[in-house]
Amino acid sequence: MCTRVFWNDNPIAKVTSRCMDWEVSDEPVLWFYPRGIERSGGSQPDAAAWRSLYSSVGLSMWNIGTSDGMNERGLAAHALFLDDIKPPTGTDAPTIVIAMWVQYVLDHFATVAEVLEHLDDVQLIAPPIRGQYMGAHLALEDPSGDSAIIEPIDGELVVHHGAEYTVMANSPAFDEQLTNLSRYAPFGGDLTPPGDITSLDRFVRASYFRHYLPEPANITETVAGVFRITQNAAVPPGAPYDDGGVYPTWWHAASDVTNRMYYFWSTHSPSAIWVDLAAIADGTELLALNPRQGELVGDATAAFEKSELLYG
Repeated sequence: MCTRVFWNDNPIAKVTSRCMDWEVSDEPVLWFYPRGIERSGGSQPDAAAWRSLYSSVGLSMWNIGTSDGMNERGLAAHALFLDDIKPPTGTDAPTIVIAMWVQYVLDHFATVAEVLEHLDDVQLIAPPIRGQYMGAHLALEDPSGDSAIIEPIDGELVVHHGAEYTVMANSPAFDEQLTNLSRYAPFGGDLTPPGDITSLDRFVRASYFRHYLPEPANITETVAGVFRITQNAAVPPGAPYDDGGVYPTWWHAASDVTNRMYYFWSTHSPSAIWVDLAAIADGTELLALNPRQGELVGDATAAFEKSELLYG
């Protein structure tokens, strides 16, 4: 159900890859949002309203929210499934539905530290999505190499902040993932990497292979390196979890926060595409692209088409 890996200690570029695992396709659309977009945090009466400060590229899920993206300042955000969340309540802050969390962050902030300074500006709420409960936690990174994991647990936003937090998967909570990781070599224990598709095993495996990534010679090797890690953590179609549920990997994305390049690779295509955010950051038109088109290969920046705002 999704894995995120941030490679922030190589000499070429700070790059993240994540995969999207779910029982059905989230029907991703790739968007370019210019500065100045009027947004809301949902249809509830106390929803937050704002105007975007930064342009961004991002992937929508079912055209109801943004699951992944990067803004013109190089801040990237990734929402991954987390079970049993309980966001803070009872404040006077306006609310945002959890499907708008990523876009809210990308619209407002330039760095990880800035996001963390403003955590209390809004309240998260988690209404059903397409009739189904979907909790989430958020991974962030920026061009400095800074990273943070934010989890809405037990009425608090639990934050793990630091460049060392480079891997995220799903449940259990992040501190339990770190405790489990310490049982494995070279992270304090002597166990060898596990091979199951569970979140715990994917977290260990991604951490292990990220640890041993060789120094890249260029940006191509850097992006390929993180893609290879999330490929290793990907779930093939038909592979069941212990409860019998099947949540295959539908796509991989990569955010080069150093060079403002955003990559997408559908698991139904042999080829990746990418968008040069730096080249279009000053654009004033809202643009969209179906990234699942099989004929798309390589630089897809020019393939964007004018569109209308469909959510938020």
